[in-house]
Amino acid sequence: MRKLVAQMAELGKKYCVYCLADVTSLRLRCTECQDIELCPECFSAGAEIGQHRRWHGYQLVDGGRFTLWGAEAEGGWTSREEQLLLDAIEQYGFGNWEDMAAHVGGRAPPEVMEHYVSMYIHGNLGRACIPDAIPNRVTDHTCPGGGPLSPSLTAPLPPLDISVAEQQQLGYMPLRDDYEIEYLQDAETLISGLAVNYDDEEVDIELKRAHVDMYVRKLRERQRRKNMARDYSLVPAFLGKERKERPLKRKVTKEEKELRAKLRPICQFMSAKEFDDCFDNLHKERTLRAKIRELQRYRRNGIAKTEESAEYEAARHKREKRKEMKNSAGAKRGKDETGKEAAAEFSSMENLAGFDLLSEREKLLCSSLNLSPTRYLTVKTIIIKDYLQKRQGIPSKSRLPSYLDKVLKKRILNFLTESGWIARDTS
Repeated sequence: MRKLVAQMAELGKKYCVYCLADVTSLRLRCTECQDIELCPECFSAGAEIGQHRRWHGYQLVDGGRFTLWGAEAEGGWTSREEQLLLDAIEQYGFGNWEDMAAHVGGRAPPEVMEHYVSMYIHGNLGRACIPDAIPNRVTDHTCPGGGPLSPSLTAPLPPLDISVAEQQQLGYMPLRDDYEIEYLQDAETLISGLAVNYDDEEVDIELKRAHVDMYVRKLRERQRRKNMARDYSLVPAFLGKERKERPLKRKVTKEEKELRAKLRPICQFMSAKEFDDCFDNLHKERTLRAKIRELQRYRRNGIAKTEESAEYEAARHKREKRKEMKNSAGAKRGKDETGKEAAAEFSSMENLAGFDLLSEREKLLCSSLNLSPTRYLTVKTIIIKDYLQKRQGIPSKSRLPSYLDKVLKKRILNFLTESGWIARDTS
């Protein structure tokens, strides 16, 4: 009986047709020749027999019972178990030895760990594939200076220093640094209904990517506005608190305040510090231009040294003072002679052009202002034209003549208002 079983086992074995070695566990079968099976050694040597040639197609026949590491390897792991082990390490990840052992079957978790570490990490395969020093393939594109990819852009800002009542008034949530009603409140509707399906066409995928890109842009704009409000202290200004501005080295004039208000739209393109620096640079530019004009005036007057400019300024100051004293003395004498000259001027004004176009009150006005009828009519026409354009919503571009100072303009406006030519609120 034992001999019969041995003979049947011998009949189930496979042998190499070239060297007659036992290839039951692993053999390579020719797909073009019949009954041609070779061992791995003969196949790698390019053995040819009968009609079989080395370039014929082949098929690997694996019984799953041969070992990859040789007979001396511990545990006797077959090729089928090795394949299951590699599948398990890819599926469950390194360290999940219990799941890997269940996937392989018939092996304990410590045995699975010991075999994988000894053969695939510390063995010849691990030494050949894993380098001694693993290079860092991640490139750091961030910059610490507040650039486009700076980590400071993603770092959360500290919460606003406001009371609980002010938080409720603004709908502000300090722990999240968010508001109940944000800018573009409905931005999340762009992606709320998106879902990734395996049967999506390329057009659908690109459309979903466009929705995500639009949502990201809205989030960036929302964060940009919050950062700008924090930088320019807009929340304390809204609550009526004084803004903590940096100390100014000089007094800001009224013209500079008006210029600062006009330049307010460009605040969204720069930080508060950059805006203040820009404004200071504009003041320095105006100061330098005034100094250059002063030096050019000195040069036109033949002054080439700083010492000579001091003497020139002292002499100019004396001349202006004498001129003012002379004008004040002439004004006193003029008051005494006003009554006499007024009659003479009125009589002389009758001969001027346009006198007959004036009313009696306008004649007295021109005589008191020492203004010729033609000049008065010109000023009157310009003022009434500007008034009509403003009522129609048209911006006026006309300019008053240079001979009309503030005093004359005010008296003429009051006269036209009292006479009913223009409305009082416009004057």
